[in-house]
Amino acid sequence: MSGKVLRIRGLVQGVGFRPYVWRLANELGLVGWVRNDGAGVTVAVDGEKVPEFIARLAQEAPRLARIDAVEAEPTHVAGDGFAIRDSVAGDVLTAIGPDAAICPDCIADLCDPAGRRWRYAFTTCTHCGPRYTVSRRIPYDRAQTSLAAFPLCPACEAEYTAPTDRRFHAETTCCPACGPRLRLLDATGEALAGDPLTATLSLLRAGRIVALKGLGGFHLACDARNAGAVAELRRRKQREEKPFAVMALNAASLRDHARIGAAEERLLDGVAAPVVLCPKGARELPGIAPGLAWLGAMLPATPLHLLLWHEAAGRPAGSAWRAVPNELLLVMTSANPHGEPLVIGNDEAQLRLAGIADAFLVHDRDIVVRCDDSVVRAGPAFIRRARGHVPVPIPLAIDGPTVLALGGYLKNTVCVLKGREAFLSQHIGGLDNAAAIGFLEETVAHLLAILDVQPDLIAHDLHPDFASTRLALAMAEKLGIPALGVGHHHAHVAAICAEHGVNEPLAGLAIDGVGLGPDGGLWGGELLRVDGARCDRLSRLRPLRLPGGDRAAREPWRMAVAALHGAGLGGSAAGWLKKHFPERDAGPLLVMLAQDLCCPPTSSLGRWFDAAAGLLGLRAESRYEGQTAMELEGLAAAHGPELALPGGYAIRDGELDFSPLLPILLECDDPGRGAALFHATVAAGLTEWTLVAVDREKEAKIAVGGGCAMNTVLMSALRRHLEAQGVALLEAQQAPPNDGGLALGQGWVARRTGEQIILP
Repeated sequence: MSGKVLRIRGLVQGVGFRPYVWRLANELGLVGWVRNDGAGVTVAVDGEKVPEFIARLAQEAPRLARIDAVEAEPTHVAGDGFAIRDSVAGDVLTAIGPDAAICPDCIADLCDPAGRRWRYAFTTCTHCGPRYTVSRRIPYDRAQTSLAAFPLCPACEAEYTAPTDRRFHAETTCCPACGPRLRLLDATGEALAGDPLTATLSLLRAGRIVALKGLGGFHLACDARNAGAVAELRRRKQREEKPFAVMALNAASLRDHARIGAAEERLLDGVAAPVVLCPKGARELPGIAPGLAWLGAMLPATPLHLLLWHEAAGRPAGSAWRAVPNELLLVMTSANPHGEPLVIGNDEAQLRLAGIADAFLVHDRDIVVRCDDSVVRAGPAFIRRARGHVPVPIPLAIDGPTVLALGGYLKNTVCVLKGREAFLSQHIGGLDNAAAIGFLEETVAHLLAILDVQPDLIAHDLHPDFASTRLALAMAEKLGIPALGVGHHHAHVAAICAEHGVNEPLAGLAIDGVGLGPDGGLWGGELLRVDGARCDRLSRLRPLRLPGGDRAAREPWRMAVAALHGAGLGGSAAGWLKKHFPERDAGPLLVMLAQDLCCPPTSSLGRWFDAAAGLLGLRAESRYEGQTAMELEGLAAAHGPELALPGGYAIRDGELDFSPLLPILLECDDPGRGAALFHATVAAGLTEWTLVAVDREKEAKIAVGGGCAMNTVLMSALRRHLEAQGVALLEAQQAPPNDGGLALGQGWVARRTGEQIILP
């Protein structure tokens, strides 16, 4: 029997895979059929060149396809020719693809004055366009997407049903005759006359703020070169200093403002089209990323965004204009009131963005799922994993129970472990209001729906007051399944284990701000031994006290006073404050610290960063989470490497203490040198500290996770030191190392626990 039935798993739906199979089979003169099903794609094929067909299948797959596995069995194939069959339902083992940036072929259509999609803002094909954000469930068919509301016209129907066309079964196929339409509305919701894109560009050039409906939600846009417009956007959005991302036509348009190397350019031009953090260039864009050393840059990912630059370039025919630098630079930031989720609906935008946007560029294609822009650094390393990457699964080394993990409080994501894959959700953010908690609930419901699963076990953070914890416990009770609390820092290290397929015991370094430890303490600088569901603390950083509790995390001067007091240098605090922050008074804090009043201890490395920044006089108060550490990192990067201070740290009774460095920082008049010296000394101290644990545990590698692992200056030095000692450093690659990857680690720990409590 020469026939084969092939069961293909991976990202093979909605990416032009079936027509690709059809064309390849016909080219080789084979008979059979291909269809989508809940598990992926099934192919039945027979003929002399079946071996060649199988060999070429993965080598020549479409741009967005990813083949994870091919199972082949002998079969008998009846009939003549090769057909594409209708999709069938079944157990869902495949994933919907992520949204993908517009492809070169669709750009050519967009810029063809003689074509029927000339300047059409919803041009797409099997190689690009929305997937995840328009999908309600599996299988990925038009009827399950928000395009179901737009019946195909005869011309689009002909493309959709022609196997030779790149729009064959492209579920988002449409044109001006049958697809979504743009409208530009004023602040009152009244439609404005004229071409919506022309009018939008005019408003932006006039310094106005426009809300644009993108793929996963609205952007707020303004002219990035107009300092007044940027300042007004900050005022209206209540975003005092947190950085904005800037969109440009191409990398060349950003050369004055950002240093874009080959790695950054590949990311910018990639299918995911994320925001890429690039070192700043010679010319600062006022108000865009104040006090930071990096600029968040992105290129137009959708036809709608690209058409603004097409308009600015004078509507040229062809695609050559895209390689020419363009002066138009636009702020593109998430459209949401302060602290609330991304806006996705037209009516919702009018209501929630009232007083923020001067106009609204909207369309009538529904966004099914909120999904922010991904943010990455060259490496690549995720800062935020969202549009363009979600819901691409992270492969796992082993199978196990189906687990739903609900993450933490800040930078929240959720994760479903199903089979040998982990599906990490898009960025949800901080769970500090009802709207954000609603976003969490809708994300959980959608993720479970598109994967067609019910969990065997639910995992959550140990903190009882987190909204994610409360939801986990409520869901577990409703479904009648176990709920498992996972230590915050255990989860950080476990996320690295999950990514790297580590199932044996491992030494882990968890470095972040503050998270609740299993002993009820405030952890954040821990040496751990992780063995699946078991986690033992080997050692910690010497604790610092938090005068005023959480307030100390927002006011670096408080942490500086606490560090000085803890090192026996409290007498220096008054003089230091008079020099850097004369409006602050150390006296009450020193009393609080001396009497241990509202001064909980923490082993957090993040708070040592705050203390160092305070001592160097960077700022008295942080305006957003992580600002102080980011500014300290930027100063160190701009200054360049320094040698670690000899004797700048001490290891006493296994605890790592950076107090010996404090007198040097106290007297340092060059913040850049001080920042570089601090980073170098911390890296050296962490290296010696971890090497002791690695030697004791007989390990040749160590996993590092937590928010401080996002610091490139620190991590590059730590990596260099450990590798010089023959120790491999395992780092986050497919998920953020901060709390954005916490759910992945929770799920991994819960699954290892579930092996014992659920499976026979």
